[in-house]
Amino acid sequence: MSSAEPISVNFLDHCLPFRYDSNRGLYDIHNLWSFMSLFFYNALVSSSILSSSRHSVHAGGGVIGIHCASFAMESSEWYGRLIGGVFKNHPEPQMAKIRPAVNNMDHPLLAGLLKRPQDESEAKKTMFGVTTTKEWEWDWFDQYYNFKMNPWDNPHLQILLKVNEERYTGGTHGECHPLAWAQEFEGDRSFYNSLGHFSDAYLEDPGFMAFRYKAIFWTARLNI
Repeated sequence: MSSAEPISVNFLDHCLPFRYDSNRGLYDIHNLWSFMSLFFYNALVSSSILSSSRHSVHAGGGVIGIHCASFAMESSEWYGRLIGGVFKNHPEPQMAKIRPAVNNMDHPLLAGLLKRPQDESEAKKTMFGVTTTKEWEWDWFDQYYNFKMNPWDNPHLQILLKVNEERYTGGTHGECHPLAWAQEFEGDRSFYNSLGHFSDAYLEDPGFMAFRYKAIFWTARLNI
């Protein structure tokens, strides 16, 4: 299965029109204006992609970045602000406990995801639900990114998910290490989630994909 297939399946499940392009053929200014949101999930962002993306953003198009999207175009200060963080390094993948950021619990991207249906099977409570004895906390195995600047120091970001660095080794942003955030940016909306290194997140965790699904609608300014 290609890296894009789980995301494509999620789009199809929700009847969302999409186009995937691994050869960067879409990145013409006029092409991008026809899309409501752009989806970046790897580090292959060229100067031409950057230029076209800037025009799309200024036309009101949304942007979604996943995992190593923060590793792309390190030389572009604008792209770093668009994504909301610039990757620095990460420790070895580890299990840790993730929680939503309390000050943004009412954000549309978190609403409806934090409490799963009571009759839902345990297999579907992997991420968004109660998987430990403590409410609003769940176990997650991933690469936990450190950033060149702590995203908490960016007043434009609304931090949505965090991890306690006391539960794993190698973090550099303190007890409330930020993992995912959203922002209004130069006329558009952008969303970034640093999680998602392993395919299991896309293939086996409906809560994780629902978070992405809601981000698509939010960045495109559609009803969630």
